Amino acid sequence: MTAVVLALQEGEHAAARAPSSPFEVNFGLFFWTWVVFILLLAVLYKFAFPAILKATEEREQRIKHQLAEAERMNAEARAMMEQHQRLLASAKEQAQALINEAKLVAQHEREALLQKARDEQDQILERAKREIEAERERAVAALRREAVDLSLAAASKLLQERLDDEANRKLVTQYLGSLETKH
Repeated sequence: MTAVVLALQEGEHAAARAPSSPFEVNFGLFFWTWVVFILLLAVLYKFAFPAILKATEEREQRIKHQLAEAERMNAEARAMMEQHQRLLASAKEQAQALINEAKLVAQHEREALLQKARDEQDQILERAKREIEAERERAVAALRREAVDLSLAAASKLLQERLDDEANRKLVTQYLGSLETKH
């Protein structure tokens, strides 16, 4: 080290007697500059370069690891996205199936309600027809009785005598029944 210090001191003296022209070469300064450079290079090679190289290799390994991790996470994200899309498509299909099923059930319910309404309507019509027929038969029977009574009354007046009401009624009823069967 003392040699280095002496060299530096001599370099300072040489710098004090600097060349007068920029093209003039000072061989002492040139020599000692190279010596210091080579010594500095040796010290760096011995102590600094291994540490720098080690830090660089560690950083390279860390970056490789991070890239591999990023690629793995990217692949996982793609797989999850595909799974999510499949689940979404499946959910859409299920929702559409439920909607279609609900429409079908609603259609069946509508048809069932319409059929029930038709059946009730038919029952009401049948009941009304039966009631009308029964009412018509009662009216016809009432008209027959009335006609018999009127016929007997007319025949009594014509004959001016009172005939047997029950026998006459039977006779007139049979006559009217034979008229209905002819018509």
